[in-house]
Amino acid sequence: MTDPFHYTWWLASRSAGLVGFALLTAVTVLGLLSALRVAGPGTVKALRPWHERLALAALACIAAHGLFLLPDGWLHPGLAGVVVPFWSGYRTLWTGLGILGAYLIAVLSLSFYVRRRIGAARWRSAHRLAPIGFVLVFVHVIGAGTDARTAWLLALAIGAMLAVGLLLGLRLAREPQPRPRPRPQPRPAPAVAAPPVAEQRDRLW
Repeated sequence: MTDPFHYTWWLASRSAGLVGFALLTAVTVLGLLSALRVAGPGTVKALRPWHERLALAALACIAAHGLFLLPDGWLHPGLAGVVVPFWSGYRTLWTGLGILGAYLIAVLSLSFYVRRRIGAARWRSAHRLAPIGFVLVFVHVIGAGTDARTAWLLALAIGAMLAVGLLLGLRLAREPQPRPRPRPQPRPAPAVAAPPVAEQRDRLW
């Protein structure tokens, strides 16, 4: 039987990653529920601090997920393998997608604190990319882990994706469609004034 103390850092990293994924799911669901306005303004305002705290906690867990791999005696990813997408030799595609998702989530989450500088409208437009970060992390969870094919992890990951996918579909369905611009109507030709009667007589002669 394999001694778990031989891969303590791997277990710590995996645990931090799964907790981060669960927190990220909660953050994404709360954000989509707020966008759908299923609750009153008072409830949305009360949940906003929790949305922020959960987002910061998810970022902390994701950072720990990568840092705990550095002293791992089996993987030996090196700093570049943790922070540079598609650099790691371990399941390069799935690991790289997870790093990209982590960067996207970090940028969108931390941009909340500079939204006044970049403008509220731009910040809201950029924040709509948050579900893409969630999808990248989801792909990383089911593709990079050694326990990715276990029933409990698949149930957790697929359940989270179904919840986010359903809310995202409702959000897109309620998105107001841009109204088509009316076609410009052709201008009527200017009316030509009839020549005076005297001029008409001169033409007859």
